[in-house]
Amino acid sequence: MDKDRVIGSAKVVKGKVKEAVGKAIGDGKLESEGKADKIEGEIQNAVGGLKDTIRGE
Repeated sequence: MDKDRVIGSAKVVKGKVKEAVGKAIGDGKLESEGKADKIEGEIQNAVGGLKDTIRGE
Protein backbone atom coordinates (compact mmCIF):
# COMPACT_ATOMS: atom_id res chain seq x y z
CA MET A 1 0.00 0.00 0.00
CA ASP A 2 1.37 3.37 -1.02
CA LYS A 3 2.00 5.96 1.69
CA ASP A 4 -0.20 8.42 -0.22
CA ARG A 5 -3.17 6.17 0.45
CA VAL A 6 -2.50 6.20 4.19
CA ILE A 7 -1.88 9.94 4.35
CA GLY A 8 -4.87 10.62 2.12
CA SER A 9 -7.16 8.54 4.30
CA ALA A 10 -5.95 10.40 7.39
CA LYS A 11 -6.67 13.74 5.70
CA VAL A 12 -10.19 12.57 4.85
CA VAL A 13 -10.84 11.69 8.50
CA LYS A 14 -9.35 15.00 9.68
CA GLY A 15 -11.51 16.84 7.17
CA LYS A 16 -14.67 15.07 8.27
CA VAL A 17 -13.96 15.98 11.90
CA LYS A 18 -13.23 19.63 11.09
CA GLU A 19 -16.35 19.84 8.93
CA ALA A 20 -18.54 18.33 11.66
CA VAL A 21 -17.11 20.57 14.38
CA GLY A 22 -17.46 23.63 12.18
CA LYS A 23 -21.07 22.76 11.45
CA ALA A 24 -21.80 22.06 15.12
CA ILE A 25 -20.41 25.37 16.38
CA GLY A 26 -21.56 27.43 13.42
CA ASP A 27 -18.04 28.20 12.15
CA GLY A 28 -18.35 28.37 8.38
CA LYS A 29 -14.60 28.83 7.89
CA LEU A 30 -13.76 25.68 9.85
CA GLU A 31 -16.45 23.76 8.00
CA SER A 32 -15.02 24.90 4.66
CA GLU A 33 -11.50 23.97 5.73
CA GLY A 34 -12.80 20.52 6.63
CA LYS A 35 -14.40 20.08 3.23
CA ALA A 36 -11.16 21.16 1.54
CA ASP A 37 -9.09 18.76 3.67
CA LYS A 38 -11.50 15.96 2.83
CA ILE A 39 -11.22 16.59 -0.92
CA GLU A 40 -7.43 16.88 -0.70
CA GLY A 41 -7.30 13.55 1.12
CA GLU A 42 -9.54 11.86 -1.43
CA ILE A 43 -7.30 13.06 -4.25
CA GLN A 44 -4.14 11.94 -2.46
CA ASN A 45 -5.73 8.56 -1.74
CA ALA A 46 -6.61 8.18 -5.43
CA VAL A 47 -3.04 9.03 -6.44
CA GLY A 48 -1.78 6.35 -4.06
CA GLY A 49 -4.23 3.89 -5.58
CA LEU A 50 -2.91 4.65 -9.05
CA LYS A 51 0.65 4.12 -7.85
CA ASP A 52 -0.37 0.76 -6.38
CA THR A 53 -2.04 -0.21 -9.66
CA ILE A 54 1.04 0.72 -11.67
CA ARG A 55 3.22 -1.37 -9.35
CA GLY A 56 0.75 -4.24 -9.55
CA GLU A 57 -0.15 -4.26 -5.86
